[in-house]
Amino acid sequence: MVFTNSSVKNNYFSAISTKNIVQSAYSIIRRVCDKIIIENIATMSDKFEKDGFFMLSDSGKFNIAAAQSGGPTAAINASLAGVFRRAAQCPEIGRIYGSINGIEGMINGDLVPLDSILTSDYDVELMKKTPSTVLGSCRYKLAEYDPKDSKTEAEYMKIIETFKEYDIKAFFYIGGNDSMDTVLKLDRYCKAVGCDVKIIGVPKTIDNDLPGTDHTPGFGSAAKYVATTLQEIIRDSRVYSIQSITIVEIMGRHAGWLTASTCVLRANDEIAPHLIYLPENNFTAEKFLEDIRNQMAKHKAVIIAVSEGVKLKGEENKPRVVDNFGHEYLSGIGKTLEQLVKENIGCKVRSIELNVMQRCSSHICSKTDIDEAEEIGSAGVKAALAGKTGKMMIFKRISDVPYVVTVDSVDAHDAANKEKFFPAQWLSEDGNDVNPEAVRYFLPLIQGEVKIAMKNGMPVHFKL
Repeated sequence: MVFTNSSVKNNYFSAISTKNIVQSAYSIIRRVCDKIIIENIATMSDKFEKDGFFMLSDSGKFNIAAAQSGGPTAAINASLAGVFRRAAQCPEIGRIYGSINGIEGMINGDLVPLDSILTSDYDVELMKKTPSTVLGSCRYKLAEYDPKDSKTEAEYMKIIETFKEYDIKAFFYIGGNDSMDTVLKLDRYCKAVGCDVKIIGVPKTIDNDLPGTDHTPGFGSAAKYVATTLQEIIRDSRVYSIQSITIVEIMGRHAGWLTASTCVLRANDEIAPHLIYLPENNFTAEKFLEDIRNQMAKHKAVIIAVSEGVKLKGEENKPRVVDNFGHEYLSGIGKTLEQLVKENIGCKVRSIELNVMQRCSSHICSKTDIDEAEEIGSAGVKAALAGKTGKMMIFKRISDVPYVVTVDSVDAHDAANKEKFFPAQWLSEDGNDVNPEAVRYFLPLIQGEVKIAMKNGMPVHFKL
């Protein structure tokens, strides 16, 4: 929403004030009803205990907190917007806090009141369409809880103290595989010490490698950016009459989903990429060079998509640099293959590493992805209010055409520290491409364009 004059703006915020009065009146009525229910709940206490429903405090309200973790995406703030919007509609929820730099903010007590920062629908909508993480992120690994380890105990107690200080009854952690590890450990600890805080994981990753869910928020936008960029590379590569090879290195860690998604270009009658290499296939230098020579006989400009997780035989024992979760920092396969082509084929060759651009390119993000990210954040709040904890929200695909998904949840244990690999049945037999079935899977995820606020010819981003 853009205000064009002060009158419109004043009317808007007057409406907001009226809405707040209505909500306050509703809250009073709700508290009265809650009192009546509580006074007559003796016969239902067993059911409430079994189902894990929230028991409201004397004030009738409790607070919640959300945090973001892992690598940034174009959609992670949309999930935060979903949590915020749903929570703001719930009369039993009071304050809505954001934890700065993921779980580190909960350990250090570094929280911000989002309900005081996001004061209009315009603010929320702008945040929703802003890439990266407005709350900051982390790759902090919680230790396994050991009651005999005073250091571990102290770390978890700091989180519990933050919960108590801010009267937080539900915590939403937006992230990937490693973030679900945090959800799992924190939920286990809360249950062990009798802390009744609902811990909910909201998925995100451009890698699309979280088990249990059809796809992850952030992936569709990254896939749309990668495919669009590759299409532009194709146009560039065909300018000259000389033979050329272009190798495009794409993220995804040890799963080939994002690289495989370049196949969507075939829906627009593109032949390229001519070769697609994923970590799920056996890869050898000899077969790679043979594939290139075969494609050079057919095409002047050969375009190759390769996943960052592809390894040449014999490189398994190379020294590795890893993060706090033991994950290897991956990059460089494109340059390695470029050198291999120079030495063995000798034609014009260049490698392009898309690097971090593919994570946060909101100017070409998928509307489907952004809308679904908000939806799954909202569903996380509903799950917590229903008494669920230690869960990760998921998408279940009902059909490809028409595209239909539903939102559900699985135990965080089923996703934490696990990877979902590209299906073997969608790989080509010769190991250098994917089958048409993959196109049907990917296409719905990249549909639609988001209208982005602009200023001075550039996108406007939300900042804390």
